[in-house]
Amino acid sequence: MRHATEHADVLTTELDMVLRGGPFHAALRAAIAARGLPLQRVQHHLSRHGVKVGVTSLSYWQQGARRPQRPESLRAVRALEEILQLPDESLIRLLADTHEHRVSDRPGARSYRSLIEASDVLDRLRAGLGWSADGGLHTLGHHEYVRIGARRELAAREAQHIVRAHHDGVDRFLAVHHGDPGCRPPDIRVRALENCRTGRVRWDQDAGLLVAELLFGTRLRSGDTFLFRYGIEDGTAGTSREHLHRFCSPGGQYALQVRFDTAALPARCHRFTQPSAAAPRSGRQELPVTGPHHCVHVVEPRIRPGIIGITWDWE
Repeated sequence: MRHATEHADVLTTELDMVLRGGPFHAALRAAIAARGLPLQRVQHHLSRHGVKVGVTSLSYWQQGARRPQRPESLRAVRALEEILQLPDESLIRLLADTHEHRVSDRPGARSYRSLIEASDVLDRLRAGLGWSADGGLHTLGHHEYVRIGARRELAAREAQHIVRAHHDGVDRFLAVHHGDPGCRPPDIRVRALENCRTGRVRWDQDAGLLVAELLFGTRLRSGDTFLFRYGIEDGTAGTSREHLHRFCSPGGQYALQVRFDTAALPARCHRFTQPSAAAPRSGRQELPVTGPHHCVHVVEPRIRPGIIGITWDWE
């Protein structure tokens, strides 16, 4: 009995150490060992929390062979904190700390933590408007135009969407705007420009997030296509250093153009991609700022789940 107690004490001590300093996979492995749960039981507990994760994935996570990245996987990590009787945010923090260290050489880059927090807030804002995950629309084309002002701020952006309904009765779209740190969502304006009008608008000040309904004025049937355009007037934050868009499902073409004021031209611009918020950035490629229009752009012929963006440096 004393041997079992001493063994449990050793496991608890090891768990306390790795929860403080990481890495994530070691903390997860130590927590599972300290609770004495086989992976099949962990999977069962997760399913009772409404989260589906395979035993193989759990094994890879605790070995460090893979990292939780997708939104469903990150929800599983939060559920694991409860199942394994860990302090709130203890595992999520280790994931965030690792990723933020990776991007620390990129001032102004959105951290893993900020992206995940914004994702959680977005889910809440969507739910408050009774909005489903994709709204019944499939993206055929998405063209986005961003304007950086003379103060190096995100002044405005405009988006044009071509969509196809995949069930009957779709009559609206939910536009999402994630402002730069320090933005003031109540002062941001949404403009319906073509084939739509503005409906309900909601925001979260802490996350710098705003969502707005765009009403089509007609109900689409399954298979119908629709084209609409809207604008966002921001200009409420400080220096902008990047613009990115996060896609949760595959689709058609995406084009992003960033135009700079002649009084505030960047020293360098690069495109980048990320498979998920928790993954490192890749696909980095320099983009020349072309004159006389002072803009850069990226085009993705086929949207895939993940993040696409442009980042720039000021001298």
